[in-house]
Amino acid sequence: MKLHDLKPAEGSRKDRKRVGRGPGGTDKTAGRGHKGQKSRSGAGKGPFFEGGRSTLISRLPKRGFNNVGTTYEIVKLSQLSEIEGTDTFDRDVLELVGLVRRKNRPVKLLASGELTRAVTVHVDAASEAAIKAVEAAGGSVVLPAPKPAAPSKEDRAAARAAKQAG
Repeated sequence: MKLHDLKPAEGSRKDRKRVGRGPGGTDKTAGRGHKGQKSRSGAGKGPFFEGGRSTLISRLPKRGFNNVGTTYEIVKLSQLSEIEGTDTFDRDVLELVGLVRRKNRPVKLLASGELTRAVTVHVDAASEAAIKAVEAAGGSVVLPAPKPAAPSKEDRAAARAAKQAG
């Protein structure tokens, strides 16, 4: 006897009832009764349904601090030094060589490893150590322009006064 010869004892296993297969299956209603939510295909209330009242998860108070934060695609200096043939790295080049995979995430340069040649890197963020290492090798890091700060109350009031006077 071998593993592929093993079978359950005769009569110990029973085939399941094939419900919901139409008139050719078992019965007209296939054991589901007449009408109602439970007779429909895909019907059900879900594991958290509590008869229509607010579910437990929504009744419990929210606690703690949930920091969504920003998740970056990380590029290391050692990865840049391995790539030959270009001295300018932007998002398109980094995607092409496979260092950036998710298109919806910003790219951040980290100072892990050594950089031996001058390169220009266009990224969304970079650590201070990475910027210093690239500049020490004779290259440069180009970051996006910072977003302008919202005007202060005084600036808005002055603009409003100038608009009314002119």
